[in-house]
Amino acid sequence: MAFDSLSEKLQSALRKLTGKGRLTEADVKAAMREVRMALLEADVNFGVAKDFCAAVSQKAVGSDILQSLTPGQQVIKLVHEELTALMGGTNSRLAVAPAPPTVMMLCGLQGAGKTTMCGKLAGYLAKHGKRPLLVACDIYRPAAISQLKVVAGAFDIPVFEKGTQNPVKTVKEAVAYAKSYQYDTVIIDTAGRLHIDTQLMEELHDIVKAVHPQEILLTVDAMTGQDAVNVAKSFDEQLSLTGVILTKLDGDTRGGAALSVKAVTGKPIKFCGIGEKITLDTIEPFYPERMASRILGMGDVLSLIEKAQEAFDEQTAAKMEERLRSQQFDLQDYLDQLEQMKKMGNVSDLLGMMPGVDKSKIRPEDIDMKRFDRMAAIIRSMTAKERRNPGIINGSRRKRIAAGSGTTVQEVNILLRQYEQTKQMMKQLGKMKKGRFKLPF
Repeated sequence: MAFDSLSEKLQSALRKLTGKGRLTEADVKAAMREVRMALLEADVNFGVAKDFCAAVSQKAVGSDILQSLTPGQQVIKLVHEELTALMGGTNSRLAVAPAPPTVMMLCGLQGAGKTTMCGKLAGYLAKHGKRPLLVACDIYRPAAISQLKVVAGAFDIPVFEKGTQNPVKTVKEAVAYAKSYQYDTVIIDTAGRLHIDTQLMEELHDIVKAVHPQEILLTVDAMTGQDAVNVAKSFDEQLSLTGVILTKLDGDTRGGAALSVKAVTGKPIKFCGIGEKITLDTIEPFYPERMASRILGMGDVLSLIEKAQEAFDEQTAAKMEERLRSQQFDLQDYLDQLEQMKKMGNVSDLLGMMPGVDKSKIRPEDIDMKRFDRMAAIIRSMTAKERRNPGIINGSRRKRIAAGSGTTVQEVNILLRQYEQTKQMMKQLGKMKKGRFKLPF
């Protein structure tokens, strides 16, 4: 995830403050020097880094802070508040037209992930009750229309396309089509370029004049750092952007774009892409306060809860609750739990959302996502009778299950022990009073 290096350095600098009972102005200034260097190394705009540290220092050296019982914690609170403000303060929602359809235009340079993000955004909106229509207007890049159809197909979203017809005419026809067939959102995938040029801007201007989009969203690659900020500034000067979508925020990026783009352009980050897979868990709204908490190692419990709610639907949870009450938790239920957990996404990222967990100390070998697949394979290699009655699984059955799942008898034994431990925990939960029972996820 982005910010890992920045997070480690900021936490190191601020840890020196929390280790002291009293703070002096010199202590704060020394810490802010380290913070400024960490921000600059993360490719944060120089002016933004300078103003950020000046703002924190000015507030931190006040008598109320330095003379408090926990001055170090107070300074961390200030840093958290300033980081949140730097990235926009609050989540910025998408605009909605007074009368449908709401028109959204995504623009950006080639390679930023714009076409893929169009499909993911449409899928996200569909999941939240909207009826989106994608419009293919990138008629220059080879296979751009085919790519949009592939991404849209993953979310069952229709694509309006007219081949190499003039994009402005296509957009007008698409909006009329959306009105006729009750699509409430139109998302336009525009052409990109390797660099900003007059022809690109003229076409985008013509589209804006033709359909007056409620949202003009710039898609930028977070891995390009300061270049992303410069691109955002140029597009904003030409088109008056309404917001920014950051892609590849999970890559090997230092985070400078996320921390600088709002301060430099004044435009909020509305969504971020956190993976290459064409799935809904790789797009999420951008919450400045939650991101600031992650950067400072405070966790992001709200996002963790939301991911859990999305993964565990109410019907499945109710069914599981009933089985736990009657103490009927078997290996099939255990398999269902494993599948639901996989839907929550990368375990490393989930751990990073938990308060007090230092991601830098989590070793890759400690989080083996393939382990979930091996555990599922073991259970699927069992007969229905064995899943319902694990007690009948003797030595010969374990050898057969191991051979069928491509694992070892030792791995089968480990899974059965883990199942028994989970079952015991479930029994304890099942003894809780009715009405107060909650599933442990």
